Amino acid sequence: MPFTLPLGEKAVDFDLMATDGKRYSLKDFDDAKILVIFFTCNHCPYVINSDELTRNIAEQFLNKGVRFIAINSNSSETIPEDSFEAMKNRVNEKKFPWVYLYDEDQAVALKYGALRTPHFFVFDENRKLIYCGRAVDNPKDTSKATEFDLEKALEEKISGKKISTPLTNPIGCNVKWKGKDKNWMPEEACDLVQ
Repeated sequence: MPFTLPLGEKAVDFDLMATDGKRYSLKDFDDAKILVIFFTCNHCPYVINSDELTRNIAEQFLNKGVRFIAINSNSSETIPEDSFEAMKNRVNEKKFPWVYLYDEDQAVALKYGALRTPHFFVFDENRKLIYCGRAVDNPKDTSKATEFDLEKALEEKISGKKISTPLTNPIGCNVKWKGKDKNWMPEEACDLVQ
């Protein structure tokens, strides 16, 4: 079995606390035609510098039945800025158009095979994975981005076309795993990323 959820696989359910104080699972998003689950955090420069681009994509597609869910799976033991309290502060400041969930035990990140922050997983109306990877080719400086993979995949799906590039390498910081060095990555994932 590959580390990261393969294309065509069903979305893995979860039961996670959000910064709004409520718990969410997949069924809470049944109204979405397309569901974008992305692994993110508070501190990573790739996340921070591309958050507004992600916001723009989420807002652009909201009235087309696309919902975004953000999940922070980073260990706050490794990176204190990724704590649940810091998540709440960030959402209060930024007013993101998505729920922000805390995967404290990192079980959801392992089930999805999240590699980086940010790492995007797009699911169709049957909750089958149709796109996995990056949002853009330069999340650290979106003004230099030339490939807008996530937006293109959503546009193609909504217009009934086949997704031309369903798999890209996520670009960002490694997910910070509990009890591991901040640069550590599961061995079975190492050959999947550049």
